[in-house]
Amino acid sequence: MLFPRLLVTGASGFIGRRLLELLRTRYRIFALARRSQEECGAVEHPNISWHQVDIGDREPLARIFEKIGAGGPVTSLVHLAAYYDFVGDENREYQRTNIEGLRNVLDLARGLELGGFLFASSVAACSFPPRGEVVDESSPPDGDHVYARTKRIGEEMLAEYGDSFPSFVVRFAAAFSDWCEYPPLYVFLDTWLSKRWNSRILGGRGRSAIPYLHVRDAALFLERVIERQAVLRPREVLIASPDGSVNHRELFSIASGHWFDRVRGPVLMPRLLCGPGMRVRQAFGRLTGHEPFEKPWMARYIDLALDVDAHRTRERLDWRPRSRLEIRRRIPFLLENLRSDPLQWTLRNREAMELRTGRPSLRIHRMLDRNQETITRAWTSFLHSDEGRRCLSMYGHLPTEELRWSLRLVLRALMSSVQTRRRAVFMGYCRDLAERRFQQGFPCEEVVTALVKLNQICLEALHRDPEAEGLESVIQDTITVAFEFGIDRVEEFYEGLEPKPTPGPSAPVERAPRPEPGPPSDRRRWRWG
Repeated sequence: MLFPRLLVTGASGFIGRRLLELLRTRYRIFALARRSQEECGAVEHPNISWHQVDIGDREPLARIFEKIGAGGPVTSLVHLAAYYDFVGDENREYQRTNIEGLRNVLDLARGLELGGFLFASSVAACSFPPRGEVVDESSPPDGDHVYARTKRIGEEMLAEYGDSFPSFVVRFAAAFSDWCEYPPLYVFLDTWLSKRWNSRILGGRGRSAIPYLHVRDAALFLERVIERQAVLRPREVLIASPDGSVNHRELFSIASGHWFDRVRGPVLMPRLLCGPGMRVRQAFGRLTGHEPFEKPWMARYIDLALDVDAHRTRERLDWRPRSRLEIRRRIPFLLENLRSDPLQWTLRNREAMELRTGRPSLRIHRMLDRNQETITRAWTSFLHSDEGRRCLSMYGHLPTEELRWSLRLVLRALMSSVQTRRRAVFMGYCRDLAERRFQQGFPCEEVVTALVKLNQICLEALHRDPEAEGLESVIQDTITVAFEFGIDRVEEFYEGLEPKPTPGPSAPVERAPRPEPGPPSDRRRWRWG
């Protein structure tokens, strides 16, 4: 049976995974994502072809598009890949993914026989309207924060490709699930349901409000757009959201009433005090190493409401969000999941928090990729130095091409380990490396010394990268721990080759007491110097 073909970028994301699960039996889906299918927990199915790729890397992306294009027409390309966080800084990733990555996808989509291009945006790309007014399909993406600016550029960019395929803009409300998984809401609930000093404090009058959409309705919305794209106008704007908005005071009352079996009254902090208070907490957090989620830039949105009117979209698509999945009705289900399985609740929301606060592992992966040549030059220079010839004499006898190829494999394994956060990838490579070096006559000490030195070279190269600012300790832990695990696997392999002494029949076996290992931090300090 031939299925219509669908291409989804950002398939490992919050909405992307649900879309795959919804459409897997009716479409042949080509899923593109930075993370692996296993890591993100996406559904597996014979109709889903998974491609782990970064849309900011044009060459590997082009190879994937070429293969997809050779297979025939593509009904729709759903572009969900994007970067956003709640830090508020001008992160380079906004430009690299939301603009340059989108440009790559649009350019390469010209080589497809494409029925429609669905561009995912957000109602948060629009400015908060004056009180009494609403955001609707005609509202421009005129927000002044960096995410809104990149989405405006993206929507404008679509017009350049109008002669190649029709495109449509989908602006989503804040997507949540029955496990929450929307970072601001998670932080609110985590605070309101606690015994902390600020558990009852709401900024301003508690009127800060945005619209919320259950992730299952978000996936159904995309399905309806795909089905109706033939009757939509090119570059038509559609809003995936309930009407109106829901404010903090409402959510606080519902959550506290369900959790404590009584409604607790909030303590309202005057808006003028919120900004200075946030700045003080931010400064204190930097000193202690535990920065709060709330950033000073958020103070300007206190008591503003992002009210939505999406009636035109409902008429165009004959779609409306289900009332039983509305946020007010769903809060009790969220809290029931928290009560019944707090570990799963925490794991899901911590992952969402990490992804939306600028996932460090992805940034470190990019820096490793960008600094490969720098690392190669430093490694070669060390091998040719007096110190290198003295402590890595066996490496000096290897052909130059083998040295470069070996280094390339080490870095590739390290990058894969960093990207997927699975140290087993690097450990497996180091075990194979140990076997190879043993066959070449290398002693264990020299293989370990080479890895220790390479760890040092990688750290020095990354710390000089401009993108490393603020990530110094994370880089140290991520890279060094991977090398430590890999070295342990090398030592384990060599230890398995040592001959075991066989005691005589009459001589008792005396075992020397095994020294107790020190704490991991001490061992690492000794190993890395």
